[in-house]
Amino acid sequence: MLIEIKHNPSNLESMEIINEALSKRAFLILVLCCKVNYEGRARSKLGLGERTVLIKGDGSFIIHQDRNLEPINWQPPKTKLSVKLENDVIKIVGMRRKPKEQLELIISTVHLISYYFGSDTKDIELAGYEEDMRHMIMNNPDLIEKGFRPTSKEYQTPQGFIDIYGKDANGKIVIIELKSRKAGINAVKQLKRYINCFLDNKEFVRGILVAPSITDDARELLENNKMEYISLDPPKELKTKTTTTLDYFN
Repeated sequence: MLIEIKHNPSNLESMEIINEALSKRAFLILVLCCKVNYEGRARSKLGLGERTVLIKGDGSFIIHQDRNLEPINWQPPKTKLSVKLENDVIKIVGMRRKPKEQLELIISTVHLISYYFGSDTKDIELAGYEEDMRHMIMNNPDLIEKGFRPTSKEYQTPQGFIDIYGKDANGKIVIIELKSRKAGINAVKQLKRYINCFLDNKEFVRGILVAPSITDDARELLENNKMEYISLDPPKELKTKTTTTLDYFN
């Protein structure tokens, strides 16, 4: 990894470094005092303040304040970026055509500027979601009950897609609604809408809500509608297990 860092550069130095980083498609980090103007799908102006700006090699353009998780303004990858110096003021402009929009950064002072070339080709692995629960149940149907036979996942109905559709040991249709977190009354209402799609065979249809836990009102609505609840946590093991050794850092 190659890193270039400059503290309190002049605006001329900053412009030269920004141009160099953009031409090399480096990851650029700026701590600065600036104004921000945006025109496009809407219009916004942000007065002078201390901010952190990230410009990635893929064209992502991100402006952060000293609070909140989300950036105050941003543009996605493939943004066309340009920089110029006018009367000792740096202007960085991000342009997009579809949708047509412009994000302008007016910089009065740069406190720190840095760019680097790194390598990160890995994709994030996720676990603990409803899709993981679906795979787990499809592969281990006895988690629902002995004799349960899942036949479809994402079974389409006029009310949406049933998470898991199958039949129990007695041949009754089983409709399963999955929630990877605590389920509320809306999940029960959705399950009921799915069951109503089978009104011609309603006495042969069972609705089961599967979630780690449910709210009291959800439990009450399930009981009132003769639907069922099974407590089940989503799997949280990642598919790929890696062991980091000291060789990783060499």
